[in-house]
Amino acid sequence: MTEHELVCGLDGIRLDKFIAESGLGLSRSAAASLAEQQAVRVNGAPAGKKTKLRLGDKIIVAVPEPVPYEAKAENIPIEVVYEDSDLIVVNKPKGMVVHPAAGNYEGTLVNALLYHCGDSLSGINGVMRPGIVHRIDKDTSGLLIVAKNDFAHIRLAEQIKAHSFTREYEAVVFGNIRDDEGTVDAPIGRNPNDRKKMCVTAKNSKNAVTHYSVIERFGGYTHIRCRLQTGRTHQIRVHMAYLGHPVAGDQVYGVRRERVDFTGQCLHARKIGFIHPASGEYLEFESELPRYFEDFLKKLRRMSE
Repeated sequence: MTEHELVCGLDGIRLDKFIAESGLGLSRSAAASLAEQQAVRVNGAPAGKKTKLRLGDKIIVAVPEPVPYEAKAENIPIEVVYEDSDLIVVNKPKGMVVHPAAGNYEGTLVNALLYHCGDSLSGINGVMRPGIVHRIDKDTSGLLIVAKNDFAHIRLAEQIKAHSFTREYEAVVFGNIRDDEGTVDAPIGRNPNDRKKMCVTAKNSKNAVTHYSVIERFGGYTHIRCRLQTGRTHQIRVHMAYLGHPVAGDQVYGVRRERVDFTGQCLHARKIGFIHPASGEYLEFESELPRYFEDFLKKLRRMSE
């Protein structure tokens, strides 16, 4: 059990909300659960999740030590685009989490890869993320490369760091983008008001560059292609929202009410290219747009007729 001491800097905020926004890495539901277990004290006394805090209140949060966990192999079908003794390229479906984490210990891509590859995955990222060189969001579909050994992992990671990977996405964004093509060059960092979100900010951020071009226009939406020059967390989603054209269906960075109902962002990792870590050959792979994406485009075309 580790105790964390916090001081309230905002009058009237609920206890569970304050803890969730304090930077401890706890969700609001996790904070509420700790309060219900009397693991949270305010000014020395146990407090409930709905407790309204006052400026200057001292809060002690007792967080239990994490239980060791090792990802388990699961017989989950995956679409393999390419595979050899060094790496595997897969086409991840929308809705699948890449690796196990709190609340998602089963049904992830890593669970499927452990079944498919056995022990042939790099160990650099530990037992929770074996082989994972880069990630895409749960509700983003498309191509992902996974390393089967540490040598391949290191070489691929070096390419990502040097921004020499080819990574192209297609997306449908809200609104009509004025220019046929453009570049967003804006640094991305953690949102200071919501640690689960990223934002364009000059503080504690990293440079981020996204190139985009218009593929097709509809009434109120635009189908675009994005090429990543850098690879920051939620980069396309944050940059398009920054432009005022969030990805359609984005529940985090999108608009509250869209013209067309769509659950989960309409974003697909269409193309990936890299230098093979062993052969030195440049490889490039492309996947077709998934059915959910094509169906959405068809719906928008009908609406625009």
